[in-house]
Amino acid sequence: MGENSIEARLLSRMRRRADADRIVRGANEADGPLPLSFAQQRLWFLDRLAPGSADYLVPMALRVRGPLNVSALETALSGLVARHEVLRSAFPADDDGTPRQVITAPWPVEVTVHDLTGDAHAEERGQEVLRAEATRPFDLTTGRPLRADAVRLAEDDHYLLLTVHHIVSDGWSSGILARELRELYAAVLAEREPTLPELPVRYADFASWQRDQLTGPALERQLGYWRERLAHSTPLELPTDHPRPAHMSGAGDVVTFTVPNEVAEGLRKAAGRQGASMFMALLSLFQIVLARYCRQDDIAVGTPIAGRNRAEIEDVVGFFVNTLVMRTDLSGDPTFTELVDRVKDTALGAYDHQDLPFERLVEEVAPERDLSRNPLFQTMFVLQAPGSADGEAWALAGTDVEQVEIERGVAKFDLTLTAVESPDGLRAVLEYRTDLFERAAIERMAGHLGTLAASVAATPDAHLSELNMLTVQERQEILVDWNGVSGPYPDTATIHSLIEDRVTTDPDAIAVTHGDQQWTYTQINNRANQLAHHLRATGITPDTLIAV
Repeated sequence: MGENSIEARLLSRMRRRADADRIVRGANEADGPLPLSFAQQRLWFLDRLAPGSADYLVPMALRVRGPLNVSALETALSGLVARHEVLRSAFPADDDGTPRQVITAPWPVEVTVHDLTGDAHAEERGQEVLRAEATRPFDLTTGRPLRADAVRLAEDDHYLLLTVHHIVSDGWSSGILARELRELYAAVLAEREPTLPELPVRYADFASWQRDQLTGPALERQLGYWRERLAHSTPLELPTDHPRPAHMSGAGDVVTFTVPNEVAEGLRKAAGRQGASMFMALLSLFQIVLARYCRQDDIAVGTPIAGRNRAEIEDVVGFFVNTLVMRTDLSGDPTFTELVDRVKDTALGAYDHQDLPFERLVEEVAPERDLSRNPLFQTMFVLQAPGSADGEAWALAGTDVEQVEIERGVAKFDLTLTAVESPDGLRAVLEYRTDLFERAAIERMAGHLGTLAASVAATPDAHLSELNMLTVQERQEILVDWNGVSGPYPDTATIHSLIEDRVTTDPDAIAVTHGDQQWTYTQINNRANQLAHHLRATGITPDTLIAV
């Protein structure tokens, strides 16, 4: 989210909390077991349910060109572990099965070096190492939810992979880790003390505060809003290439595409006219496509929110991100700008009630549980801030660093659209479950999103029914290629004789469909005969003109 966005302004206002509402340092194991946050607890149970799953690992892969001092890197990473207690937290269970958080002593991080220098296939094998390490599970009871790997391709050329479990980190935390690792690494090389501010609270303080805060009137206010907002919500019925299995494998793939800058600018202007943000315009766009695919007007999409609405936790590493459900009514064939107004109202209401953890919401709303579906929504939309924790953010002293994408082959939701603004427009990724979809179907959807975006940018005041999402190739196929049905036709044949012939050969075949009514050739022939007898009875003769 950009600094001038509605979301940024709203979150800035929410950070100015009363002192009585602030999180304070004080969580102490001596006072009893430290609780997990609601989000941590959900991931803990998911880890127990599917041990070894890679769904909730957060890998950060970099290409580092230049002299990489592995010893200094290990010291810097160990400094991160010492500074952020959550990076040395273990999550065992009590005798009754209740998970708790145990903060262990600082431990020295060792970087595992995979030396591929001299290997003719170093690049390919390096990518294999990254994929393998990015999906290797953690044991959450050890207190070591972070690991580091370096793949040496040449003396001054490495892949660097940092992997953490989502139970201790999130997207915002990745930016903190990048910034602080850069400072700690530089300090080690320069043999000086790092200049990092003291952390006012720890993640354990937040988890304890959250448990205490969500009680009484504060909890009821949040729950009341979401109960009303999500009442009678129905799951999306996306058309899939394969039947929905009873249990998802977690396997996934991605399709990437780009929305040109002039189209992105058109979307931004259309949103701006309504006092809305790019996030709201893109969410509207995504929901239009989902509505057309599903033939539903009630569309619920999940979206992550940083959960950093208090100044004291802005620099703390941990799992703060929350998930909000954006449910929009697309009925009535509104214009795109009218739809953006609806999405804007939905989003602002959700932001104002973001303190209720998604996990607590699921417990309250209690939808019918289906292990093949995520509760409350099946599709996710993410708009990433430009340059968030990119290669430049990770830059280590004396090196040139760029981010590397890892195709891990996993998907947490049926469908996730992720977009990031860039100087060239919008870079977008569609992540999908391969249990449900073939790649060709998702490539078509990417084309539909791009075409619809261009249609909206050109005519933002058009009604949804007037917006085009068919690509040029699809329009050619549907309007021209698939209608090339010309063939030899007997010059002497009449319509009624052809229908009578069809009655003889295939009497129960459907001849006409209108709305939800259908008539067979036999029924059409019988009705034609009835009409002919009626006309003859009224004195109609051949060559008399009759309006039909």
